[in-house]
Amino acid sequence: MTDHVLTIDLGTSGPKVAWFTLDGRYVAGEFEAVDLVLDPPHGVEQRPADWWAAVLRAAQRLGEARAIDPATAVAVSVTSQWSGTVAVDRSGDPLMNAVIWMDARGARATRAMARGRLNVAGYDPRKLKRWISLTGGAPSHSGKDPISHILWIEAERPDVARATHCYLEPKDWLNQRLTGRMVATYDSIAVHWLTDNRDPARIDYVPALLAQSGVARAKLPDLIAATDIVGPLLPAVAADLGVPAGIPVVGGTPDVQSAAIGSGAVRDGEGHLYVGTSSWVSGHVREKKTDLARGIASLPSPLPGRYFIADEQETAGECLNFLRDQVLWPADGLGTPPPPDDAYRRIDALAMSAPAGCNGVLFFPWLVGERTPVDDHRLRAAWANVSISTTRADLVRSVLEGVAYNARWLLGSVEKFRGGPFPWLHFIGGGANSPVWAQIFADVFDREIRVVADPIRANARGAALLAALALGRVDIEGIARSVEIAATYHPDATTRTVHDEAFDAFRSFHKATKGWYRARNGGHR
Repeated sequence: MTDHVLTIDLGTSGPKVAWFTLDGRYVAGEFEAVDLVLDPPHGVEQRPADWWAAVLRAAQRLGEARAIDPATAVAVSVTSQWSGTVAVDRSGDPLMNAVIWMDARGARATRAMARGRLNVAGYDPRKLKRWISLTGGAPSHSGKDPISHILWIEAERPDVARATHCYLEPKDWLNQRLTGRMVATYDSIAVHWLTDNRDPARIDYVPALLAQSGVARAKLPDLIAATDIVGPLLPAVAADLGVPAGIPVVGGTPDVQSAAIGSGAVRDGEGHLYVGTSSWVSGHVREKKTDLARGIASLPSPLPGRYFIADEQETAGECLNFLRDQVLWPADGLGTPPPPDDAYRRIDALAMSAPAGCNGVLFFPWLVGERTPVDDHRLRAAWANVSISTTRADLVRSVLEGVAYNARWLLGSVEKFRGGPFPWLHFIGGGANSPVWAQIFADVFDREIRVVADPIRANARGAALLAALALGRVDIEGIARSVEIAATYHPDATTRTVHDEAFDAFRSFHKATKGWYRARNGGHR
């Protein structure tokens, strides 16, 4: 009888609950959407109660499908959106909405914490040295790190702060609901910038960093490895999920790290490209290092004894959603929007009908600013060089190419960080379902792009494979071998000049307009 892992993958759009085998084979799954709660100009929240209700609804439908015998479930493994904060009481109940990764309300408090009498790029050099030498990075001025969320809550929501027993990441809050235990993993806590990460096997909070931040250790969870067991699944929760009580709940990992595992590119020197709501280029390395200027650091990996390259670009696939919902098929009574899958097929078809370079049209995908390789929440999206002869196909393809140019900007920084170019990249996330986009990335990057099978399930697959690693049922080589490649795309040399010139223009546009954006959007989302 085949054993299975129940995975919970909490994305920004909602949770996916799925069955996987221990070798990462997808069996069945369900998705349930949740809403954002916006508090302009900089607040972006979600309701943890919505997360949990959506998990249970998805699990119920999954159970009704009877895809497997629930008795074969041997573990539960959670992955989720990263860099969020849930303030909870002693029972683990949320005291307010979760502050998620797009929220920038903590920027002012973070800048105040980071400054001193003498400042370099907005940081006291002594504080900066301590952060980088111990953690591998430093709190972002954008205010989007969990430490920023906590500082904002402590300053602006003192009633919540007084009642808070613990601040938890979204993944760790879900684990608390599953087991009753409040812990974080070495990798989920990393962007609080409060832990000594110099030895990935021995990570703990640093008293000097806690004092520097003003955050009480008592309000932070104890730490375990991602491959440790949080605890047994609670009986009442097991009944709701339709699985045996008492099976182990694995420490788990945030989405960036689970994607790295689920991509299959886990050996040294291998890399992957993720395009979902956001995007990144990453891989595993052996050493801790930091490129503060570009917002790139090697942080603890869920794989024992390893680091992964941490970076993120704010909006990638979300630009396609914006194009679909606000430009092509707005819900304003002027037309009937097609179903999402059909909409993306139409977008691909339109993009294919336009030439590489989009007849000179450029799109800049900074809908909510940017993190890497520049940290500037004031940037905004734009089309440029649009003329009376510009077609809808040009505009559509330019969105796909603009996201790719932005990712190429990051790729150069990541390859410099790791000490050499990637020979190829595994492609995962919803964007990898588009063969047109895969070829655009191959052409813009001038790299071979290998689309992973079931690319949209890479996060959940990574969670399942991490559970298998925790249970001793697979090793790193086994993870690498288990992930299948569905298609390979090679760069088209005939487009090289067009894309090189467009990329240069892309960079020049940022240089020319960043001051204007700073003046225009200093106080706006």
